[in-house]
Amino acid sequence: MSLSIYNTMTRAKEAFTPQVEGKVGMYVCGVTVYDLSHIGHARVYVAFDAAYRYLQHLGYDVTYVRNFTDVDDKIIKRAQERDEDPIALAARYIDEFYVDMDALGCLRPEVEPKVSTHIVEIIAMIENIIANGHGYVVDGDVYFDIDSFGEYGKLSKRSLDDMRAGERVAVDDRKKNPFDFALWKSAKPGEPTWESPWGAGRPGWHIECSAMSEKHLGMGFDIHAGGKDLIFPHHENEVAQSEAACGVKPFVHYWMHNGFVNVDAEKMSKSLGNFFTIRDVRSVYHPQAIRFFLLSTHYRAPINYTERNLEEASHRVYYLYQTLLDAAQIMEASGPLDDGPMADGAVVSALPGKWQAAMDDDFNTALVTGIVSEPLKVLNDLMFGKKAKKKPGRLTTMAGLLEALQPLLWVMGVGTGDPGEVLAEMRAMALARRAITEADVQAAIEERVEARANKDWAKADEVRDALLTKGVQLMDGPTGTTWRPVYEADDV
Repeated sequence: MSLSIYNTMTRAKEAFTPQVEGKVGMYVCGVTVYDLSHIGHARVYVAFDAAYRYLQHLGYDVTYVRNFTDVDDKIIKRAQERDEDPIALAARYIDEFYVDMDALGCLRPEVEPKVSTHIVEIIAMIENIIANGHGYVVDGDVYFDIDSFGEYGKLSKRSLDDMRAGERVAVDDRKKNPFDFALWKSAKPGEPTWESPWGAGRPGWHIECSAMSEKHLGMGFDIHAGGKDLIFPHHENEVAQSEAACGVKPFVHYWMHNGFVNVDAEKMSKSLGNFFTIRDVRSVYHPQAIRFFLLSTHYRAPINYTERNLEEASHRVYYLYQTLLDAAQIMEASGPLDDGPMADGAVVSALPGKWQAAMDDDFNTALVTGIVSEPLKVLNDLMFGKKAKKKPGRLTTMAGLLEALQPLLWVMGVGTGDPGEVLAEMRAMALARRAITEADVQAAIEERVEARANKDWAKADEVRDALLTKGVQLMDGPTGTTWRPVYEADDV
């Protein structure tokens, strides 16, 4: 297979062919930096980070651009509430954004432009729009004339007649059409402003992405991505103003949009009180578990945020890291791989084709999270199954599986940390969620050891079962008793 991408513009999957052979230009709409980022932002940037990683895996030279909106009504309002400079407030939240994205394992884009540093490009694009007959000036404000652009609505599939009948917009008698949108806003007291041919002011929201994508990727670039909520009006307006300014059609060849995050089957929103920042979630669940959870649903589908789903993701990530740690320790202790040909060579040879076919099908990370289960099971069977140590080619097969897993795990951005460190962090977070401590677990283990020494098997079972109800499973081995967190003790 070759890579295919679902294109929002055509509502169909299309074979991916970059405009320049071997190179990909990719623009993802960034955050408006006036507060901490939420779990919906995590969904966007983890999804397209996986796409970015896979494009690199395929050998493309990718220029990934993701902007920061650091000039906006929300930023200005928040800064006024806090008596703070708007640009300084935005810079502070950019730093906070990096903290969250780095924790989630998102690679940083090659280019991260900001509105405040691209005013020259924004003004130049607005001048082109006016010169081409698609914009007009009213009292220092500049508006896009949507009636002048006959293809308006081609991305969202909305007609102007439908919008007029079904939408509520703020009445402004200065506009030619109520749906004309601002390209430039005249200066107001207390707002950051820049000089322009139309007087002091600042950019409207939509124009920034058109100007910044042209600056760093040119017109007619490959991929533009963002959340479904941006299809209209933001991306629709981008299409109109970019093509109106430069005459290049299409200005983007593949439009990608991710689905919404629902919380317990309801759309996440501040008004419903079910709104979670990434920082909130990271304080309870490991970032690797959050990332796995976000990738376990196809990026275009809605994803349901629940504690149960995050617990299940934690369970699977813990199993992944424990398998990698056990395998690394066995391989290190085993010496040279001289135990013969692979015992399960078919699994090893089939793995690259399976997961790459899933990613080729519109970056189907959800399928990949399922595909990884088989090689992990085979690894565990080779390590701990009956007569595993006597199986011919055991070590060779393990080495082959570990090598074949590496590119898959890198593209997913999961399983790439230090296993010992991640497992310790996950254990600590699991105990915190269950309101118990490491000392509590160790005390219970000691109590159980004493009961077994006294042959009080009922007491020993009672201690074990009491921990299990709290999500802690005890495991007896040749070196003593250890424990691991479990997902939903009643399902164990």
